[in-house]
Amino acid sequence: MALAIRPAVAADAGAIVQFIADLAAYEKLSHEAKATEADIIRDLFGAEPKVFCEIAEWDGKPVGFALWFYTYSTFQGRYGIWLEDLFVDPSMRGKGVGKALLVNLAQRCVAEALGRFEWWVLDWNEPSIDFYKSQGGVMQDEWTKVRVDGEALKKLGAA
Repeated sequence: MALAIRPAVAADAGAIVQFIADLAAYEKLSHEAKATEADIIRDLFGAEPKVFCEIAEWDGKPVGFALWFYTYSTFQGRYGIWLEDLFVDPSMRGKGVGKALLVNLAQRCVAEALGRFEWWVLDWNEPSIDFYKSQGGVMQDEWTKVRVDGEALKKLGAA
């Protein structure tokens, strides 16, 4: 069994839309999930993409994704990464897939000398909150978002 993280390609649009739908169902937000394959192809694989995606594969089969984009902190005077969505197929949880997706993006942050790696987590999603804390994430209660920076980001990126 082999886990691989790779950049998404246009042929992954259907899988990405399915992951988004599965994530929305888990978060009880299916009514808000409206993205289509055409949207994904346009925005992730057009001439000047502003959003990016990594695909986690297990033995060559897509089992998860991380969709992200660059942000900018005026306080730090540096770019960062905002993780918009992270999802791992429920049958593949506990196998290191989610951590591998986070590590991949943390490594990008470190390699590009970015200042932050942030995302939201629903306040009722205790399994995810516990997982993010175990990876060095610090809950930003005033925003209910997660931030990994400084030494915790370097440590995560070095894994």
